[in-house]
Amino acid sequence: MTACHPRHRRALAIPAGMAVAASLAFLPGVPASAAEAAPTFSADSSSSMSYVVNVRAGHGPSAHVKREIAKAGGTIVTSYDRIGVVVVHSANPDFARTVRKVRGVQSAGATRTAPLPSAATTDTGAPKVLSGEEIAAAEAAEGQDPLQGLQWDLPAIKADRAHEKSLGSEKVTVAVIDTGVDDTHPDIAPNFDRDASVNCVSGKPDTTDGAWRPSAAESPHGTHVAGEIAAAKNGVGMTGVAPGVKVSGIKVSNPDGFFYTEAVVCGFMWAAEHDVDVTNNSYYTDPWYFNCKNDPDQKALVEAVTRASRYAEKKGAVNVAAAGNENYDLSSDEITDPSSPNDTTPGDRVVDPSECLDIPTQLPGVVTVASTGAKGLKSSFSNHGLGVVDIAAPGGDSTAYQKPEPPATSGLILGTLPGGKWGYMAGTSMASPHVAGVAALIKSTHPHASPATVKALLYAQADATACTKPYDIDGDGKVDAVCEGSKNRNGFYGWGTADALDAVTW
Repeated sequence: MTACHPRHRRALAIPAGMAVAASLAFLPGVPASAAEAAPTFSADSSSSMSYVVNVRAGHGPSAHVKREIAKAGGTIVTSYDRIGVVVVHSANPDFARTVRKVRGVQSAGATRTAPLPSAATTDTGAPKVLSGEEIAAAEAAEGQDPLQGLQWDLPAIKADRAHEKSLGSEKVTVAVIDTGVDDTHPDIAPNFDRDASVNCVSGKPDTTDGAWRPSAAESPHGTHVAGEIAAAKNGVGMTGVAPGVKVSGIKVSNPDGFFYTEAVVCGFMWAAEHDVDVTNNSYYTDPWYFNCKNDPDQKALVEAVTRASRYAEKKGAVNVAAAGNENYDLSSDEITDPSSPNDTTPGDRVVDPSECLDIPTQLPGVVTVASTGAKGLKSSFSNHGLGVVDIAAPGGDSTAYQKPEPPATSGLILGTLPGGKWGYMAGTSMASPHVAGVAALIKSTHPHASPATVKALLYAQADATACTKPYDIDGDGKVDAVCEGSKNRNGFYGWGTADALDAVTW
């Protein structure tokens, strides 16, 4: 994403190309802390692009399609035959247009607007890291991990009370499809599932040991999310929502922070084939914030990710995703998107969010999560929308807007950071893992429950939360967002606020 069009337009927290659906390191009032390619076309990576070619689901590309791909200058990187999605590289600028005419091809599109590799640069917005003094000064009640007193978000969803009954089952795995996970962290290592972890950045699984970890120069986002879900209750650091379940890392963002379609498809497919019970998706799929079905490229991207996410659910995974951080009403008739395509030159465009989708957030079957702050109100930045948002959970907010009760001192969300550290971040990226954790607790309580049953329980157990009317989060006398719907289901909180206690007692 470009610096002038950040993922959250009021906070320069996300690096260029970082389509993380949502972590905001800064908030208002908060300090910043291989087949052969046809010889006609060059194979130079500086001019090559990546594509998805969608063929009949359940089949790989036919011999005819393979020949036509090669004839058009394409090199097949990998093929996900079960869902009929083929990942292709080509330096032919007319590749997609040519291949769409081939018998047996249902859709095809470029997954980016910049050549391989992406040329994006700019520094990552850093989370607020806890200092040694802050760690030493943290107070926690007896039986709690040392930093748990700073986690106002756990009692907000009754996770502290849930832990008295169950920490979750080690037979349940939550996959963090994200920027990578540092499994060497002392709060993550006890619960890490190496077999379900992988690097999917190229669109093809890389199972090299540790390939799922972020480099020192990459975003700590995925590690933070992993700790929120399953930081072990081990007398060290913090406690996750489901500290007894397993967590895996599926790395899908490239070094520049882009989450491209081929990587996301690979991530869902890996989760599907490795017995993952829940996936957490705190990002949107680059380079388009909204993918419009009337555009042939974007239509192909929606189709590819839809097939992959549905396959993951068919194989037993509940897919949870962040709603996004622009304070958009995703049920409105139109939205101005100023940030797409974010890997080259974005420009303002008006879209209909019912036809132009934020993926995977708005895909069928995906649990869409809005964010709340320490006072239980919709976070100032959180997207919303009646019929789009399914559930809400703590994602933090500016302490100036929603201040937590002591001993917690920050309105942001505490999480694990690479290198054995802890720190604060905020966004719907932080809300989504709370729901993923609760879903993991439900699966632990009902091990034979299907994804549909887990989702039904998740919504039925949620604490109904009425619309905030008027919603004037900054107190300036102006309405900052409009909530539609009833107490039992509305655009701010969906079916309500996630409830971890009910997850282990129903």
